[in-house]
Amino acid sequence: MTCPALYVTRLLPDPIMAVIREQYRLITEPTDQPPTPEAHANSFAQAEAVICTLADRIDAALLSNAPHLKIVANYAVGYNNIDLAAAQARGIVVTNTPDVLTAATADLTWTLLFAVARRVVEGDRWLRTGTWPGWAPTQMLGHDVSDKTLGIIGMGRIGQAVAQRAQGFRMPVVYASRRPVTAPAGVAWNRDSLDEVLRRSDFLSLHVPLTETTSHLISSRELSLMKPTAILLNTSRGSVIDEAALVSALQRGTIAGAGLDVYEHEPAIHPELVAMHNVVLLPHLGSATQETRIRMGHVCLDNITAVLSGRSAPNQVRPG
Repeated sequence: MTCPALYVTRLLPDPIMAVIREQYRLITEPTDQPPTPEAHANSFAQAEAVICTLADRIDAALLSNAPHLKIVANYAVGYNNIDLAAAQARGIVVTNTPDVLTAATADLTWTLLFAVARRVVEGDRWLRTGTWPGWAPTQMLGHDVSDKTLGIIGMGRIGQAVAQRAQGFRMPVVYASRRPVTAPAGVAWNRDSLDEVLRRSDFLSLHVPLTETTSHLISSRELSLMKPTAILLNTSRGSVIDEAALVSALQRGTIAGAGLDVYEHEPAIHPELVAMHNVVLLPHLGSATQETRIRMGHVCLDNITAVLSGRSAPNQVRPG
């Protein structure tokens, strides 16, 4: 039996690549670098299935020249990189990888929270210069975390996982979300308007998908409502924040700091952010654990196997 033709846009972890090489015919050998537009289009034209990343723009033009394509398995939870309507019009299934990266992304959110609040990166850099003079009472004072208010915008799987971790630090949780959610027994999560969550939060964490309504959800007006001691965290999508407005707010002292894992024009980063000591910047590491990235690959392959076998995909996403 001929193996199905699979296009993988980027090199995936070794255990996943081993399964792929055993069960599929790779159209091209993936690397860590993005494919050229020409190679990308040529591979789509041959593929029965594609595993793509959030960095790959899958638009109507690309899909219109993919006559054999049955499924695009996005190696991510978000899927704003794919034209869902165009895929649906051509009968191409689109899937994502929910659930498996929830814990890893929630953990990284807390990594950023502590790194900014306690000036961890700044302190590490100072020590490495060899100029640290020793302990002093007023040296590198940061912000308490325990008993502070955690605000969450977007209370989906990851938002709830972040909120659950707040229990250990006795942090009240306020959130803004389209729908109310049920907190664990004995815990109070208070739903409020976006503006009230902005006003009340000491730490504000963003967990919304990127859509037309969430693009620049946090801009000058929203930042002006926040406390001057507040810290903004983003592990969702970069364009949820108006980066220029954030730079201005940080420069003016409108808010105290930010921890970012995603960027508006990724991989480009606003140069002013790079220069700020009160900002911690990570290279999109939300799901970057070995265990999580391997699980993501298996989810993609499970969806592909289902569709190519004539069954429904477990994680199909649809327009709207």
